[in-house]
Amino acid sequence: MKSVFGLLALFVLSGPALSDDITVRVTDSAGEPVAHAVVSLPGELPAQPQDVVYEMAQDHLQFDPFVLVVPRGAEVVFPNRDRVRHHVYSFARGNAFELELYGREQERTVVFDADGNVPIGCNIHDDMIAFIRVVDTPHAAVTNADGIAVISATAGPVTVWHPYANAADNQVVLEAPVGGAELAVTLDLHGQR
Repeated sequence: MKSVFGLLALFVLSGPALSDDITVRVTDSAGEPVAHAVVSLPGELPAQPQDVVYEMAQDHLQFDPFVLVVPRGAEVVFPNRDRVRHHVYSFARGNAFELELYGREQERTVVFDADGNVPIGCNIHDDMIAFIRVVDTPHAAVTNADGIAVISATAGPVTVWHPYANAADNQVVLEAPVGGAELAVTLDLHGQR
């Protein structure tokens, strides 16, 4: 294995990929699957935004999902499904916003115009934390509970980002596998969720 910015990467041969799919498997240093890692490959965003609804809900005093990946220019809906009011905010450069107190069954929207990481918090409930990763590519996915993300793309560098990755900018960039190979990445995590 080769260490890269506190991360280890290993190319593992697997069965043939469907079309141009690239499968990325992310684990931690103990070999456990890492959910909530954003995997992306380069690509051009369409001129017109897709008709996709992105959602970062407040439910059971948590944000859901914990990590959301959206393309630059996407509108994200913030519905409140709790019985209490929330005050959602971020101080992220280029994507700062504040959604003042709003209650159950109400929602607010925010458009994210700048690439990068957007830590989300609630001014009322300090334990509520989530992240939105704004990307400049249509080729991005979040790893599932098994630590797997599948992306349709042909080639290019693969970026693997996690909010708790012990690496520069919480990410590592690796070359995409070719010929139906699977990319396995081991992350060194701190403050793991």
